[in-house]
Amino acid sequence: MTVSKAFAKDGLLAQAIDGYQPRDAQIELSKSFEKIIKQKQLLIAEAGTGTGKTFAYLVPALLSNKKVVISTGTKALQEQLYHRDLPLIIKALSSKRFSALLKGRANYLCRYRLQINDDAQQITDKSLKQDFKTVRTWSTRTKTGDIGELTTINEDSRVFPLVTSTIDNCLGRDCPDYEDCYLVKARKKAMDADLVVVNHHLYFADLAVKDTGFGELVPESDVVVFDEAHQLPDIACEYFGERFSTRQLLELSRDIELEYRTELTDVKQLAKVVEKLSRVGKDFRLQFPIDVEKGNWREKAIIEPFSTHVTKVEETLQFSYEVIKNCLGRTKGIDTCFERITHLRAVLDKVNELEQLDASLWYETTPHHLSLNLTPLSVADKFAPIREEKEQAWLMTSATLAVNEGFDHFTDLLGLKDYESLVLDSPFDYPKQSMLCVPRLIPEPNDREALSSLINIAKRVIKASQGRCFLLFTSHRMMNMVATALKKQLDTDILVQGQCGKRELLNLFLEQDEAALLATGAFWEGVDVRGDALKCVMIDKLPFTAPDDPLNQARIDNCKRKGLDPFSYVQIPQAVITLKQGAGRLIRDVEDTGVLIICDPRIVSRHYGATFVKSLPAMKRTRSLDTALDFLKA
Repeated sequence: MTVSKAFAKDGLLAQAIDGYQPRDAQIELSKSFEKIIKQKQLLIAEAGTGTGKTFAYLVPALLSNKKVVISTGTKALQEQLYHRDLPLIIKALSSKRFSALLKGRANYLCRYRLQINDDAQQITDKSLKQDFKTVRTWSTRTKTGDIGELTTINEDSRVFPLVTSTIDNCLGRDCPDYEDCYLVKARKKAMDADLVVVNHHLYFADLAVKDTGFGELVPESDVVVFDEAHQLPDIACEYFGERFSTRQLLELSRDIELEYRTELTDVKQLAKVVEKLSRVGKDFRLQFPIDVEKGNWREKAIIEPFSTHVTKVEETLQFSYEVIKNCLGRTKGIDTCFERITHLRAVLDKVNELEQLDASLWYETTPHHLSLNLTPLSVADKFAPIREEKEQAWLMTSATLAVNEGFDHFTDLLGLKDYESLVLDSPFDYPKQSMLCVPRLIPEPNDREALSSLINIAKRVIKASQGRCFLLFTSHRMMNMVATALKKQLDTDILVQGQCGKRELLNLFLEQDEAALLATGAFWEGVDVRGDALKCVMIDKLPFTAPDDPLNQARIDNCKRKGLDPFSYVQIPQAVITLKQGAGRLIRDVEDTGVLIICDPRIVSRHYGATFVKSLPAMKRTRSLDTALDFLKA
């Protein structure tokens, strides 16, 4: 069986899938990937929305009879691929190949941690106690231990750190439940499978773990597919960096307390360690504002009270180290805690080396925790050798990879040199199905009239589309200000990101006949709404990364040191990719119609605007908002 026969008009896919029609771009991508598999080379391909890239890579992957790993952008896409697309293609091809789904450690129930937390009986919070009871009941009937099955518990419930393991607190082969471990079983299944579906975070966590010489998470393979590949540079930088967080201190404190209460009751000093670690972690977070923020750690670390609190953390870790060193060998759990303290001390030292180059040092707060981060500006030195060492075929594909039909901005960050490339246009008839509008006389984003202009346009758009629209923003602040005004002035339901989980919010949008959805980054990609449910996407401004974003700031500084123009080399490529993602929410099917409205005059008034326009699909264009709204109504 060849790819050509599978995709033919009367081929296996046409016979198995109702309404299937061959697409030239899909067949071209599939044939190119089939060739790359045989040559063990790298193919980088931008496949426009509607190309059918998932089927395009699944067919040659399954027909190759080689071990394949497919990595997706998110867990949601991972599950969609594994549970929906893959079974369909396996059935169509009558394939006998065995597949497996592998997630990260935090997605699987840890029997040991469930049991010791149950035995310790320290949970007093009523809602947490109820969630723990739900997990315990579910644990008696689950076959996979995948906590994704626990749909009745909120995704951010505090119960999950109590019943899952981390790389820090896992006991490995010394765990009394090792033979029944769900993670071990999932890995075993992945090792035995012909095709394994993972996500980018797991793939790079695996590379980072291997980089330190530890065990394997993702099995070795002959073929690797990276879907939604535009996310790779940032995710790779994150995993080849370092992170120190107050969450780690509190989790360490909690695990030491468990050892003290169950096995080491005679070591009274452990109670002092627990109290000190917990207090110093909470105190460090309290030095920062209550509202969450992200910033440059190099600047923050040298001023009071932050420098003093770093010293307090160092002293507390030193005290903990000395106490627990005297307990070594008594329990596996306390030995693991000692290793964690040693690791935390080393990471804290690294993130406080303020003079180091080619890295961003930044901090980030959540409502309860603080993290200090070291992120390399490029992973070319680590990623390129991996590509060279492995005799594998690689496909990197996304609907949004190219800038000016080139991939340099992407390949430079990953150090990729020898590769085939392909740019495939979407099969959709954009001039007929859609319209791009940049309204006349709109103020620039930093103008004092920008907010009122945005609100007025939003009101007209929502009325014309009968609410079936996405309003995508580049900041939470602007989103919330527009949402507040629209709720006062319109009867239409206004759904706002943050009022509930992403999946639940999207379901509310789909269930209601007339609802407008206002959102930021999370809804710019990975959201697939087809048909009349979505008729318009409005974008508040060109999505340049905030100038005070620490990683972006570091990349800009690094670019300047090399004598390059950071606006052209860093900021524009990032913004183009993000804009393409947001615009891609509009037309998802051959029957879809809709209007894309960009409320930023810079796309037509500045010299760089042409790069953005060129990157967008070939929609009809207008500067008249009335014309766009008439198209919507029609």
